[in-house]
Amino acid sequence: MSFRWILFATATFLFSIIFWGCDYARMNNDESIRIYEAPMPEMPKGRIPITGGIQVLRVTDPLDFENPIPFTQESVEQGKIMYGYYCKMCHGPKAEGYGIVGQSFNPLPPNLTSHRVQIKSDGFLFYIISLGQIQMPPLAYTLAEEDRWLIINYLRSLARELESQ
Repeated sequence: MSFRWILFATATFLFSIIFWGCDYARMNNDESIRIYEAPMPEMPKGRIPITGGIQVLRVTDPLDFENPIPFTQESVEQGKIMYGYYCKMCHGPKAEGYGIVGQSFNPLPPNLTSHRVQIKSDGFLFYIISLGQIQMPPLAYTLAEEDRWLIINYLRSLARELESQ
C-alpha cells in the first residue's frame, strides 16, 4: 500500500509542477499576439487603382484586341518558351490537347492547332488565355501581357507549319 501511495504522490507532484509551469495568461500579453489588435491606418484616396488591369479585359469585346507583338521568328521562339512553361502540361508538346495534366480533364483540352481554334481572332485567344475558360485557369494573374501575346504568335506558327506539310 505504501508503494501505491508513493507512486500517487509522485504523479501528483509532477502533474502539479507541469500544470503550474504552463501560465497561459501571459500569452495574451505577448507582443507578437497583441500586434494584430492594432487598427489598420486609413488608406489615402487614390492609392488603389480602380481602372486598367484585368478589369479592362472583362468589359472589352475580345474582337477589339489586336496583337501588338509582330509575328517574327524571335517572337515565335519566345512564345514557344512561354508555352512550355504555362501551357504544355495541359495542351501537350504539340498543342494537340494531349498533355500529361490535361488527360485528367473531361472534356480534354482543345487541340490548339485545329481549324476551330485557329479561326479565332488573336484578341479572342488573348481573352481566353487571360481570363480562362472551363478548366483552364486565368493566366492574367500569372503571365505578363506581352508573354500572352507571344504564346499566341507561337500558336499561329503551329498552324502555318501544318499548312506547309
